[in-house]
Amino acid sequence: MTQLILEKLDRIEQLTKLAAKKVLTIEDVADLTGLSKSHIYNLTCRKEIPYYRPRGKHIYFDRAEVEAWMKQNRVNTREEAESSAAAYCAGKGGAA
Repeated sequence: MTQLILEKLDRIEQLTKLAAKKVLTIEDVADLTGLSKSHIYNLTCRKEIPYYRPRGKHIYFDRAEVEAWMKQNRVNTREEAESSAAAYCAGKGGAA
């Protein structure tokens, strides 16, 4: 029981430190996104996620850029889609 509590406290400490960081490692990005490190490496190889390689070896990520990347391709709610469709139909003279 004590070991479980210590593990949970360690995880809380890791996540608290992650919340304060602006420059992230690949491990940090994996924790932040829930993606595996290998998938993140694949994304960097395909240049699908913004990253930095200051000395050509280690890669780093800007937290704000990763969060913006995570928020791309937003899907409208049903209400937003219906409102958009109604506005479109109204602009076409109500013809459906």
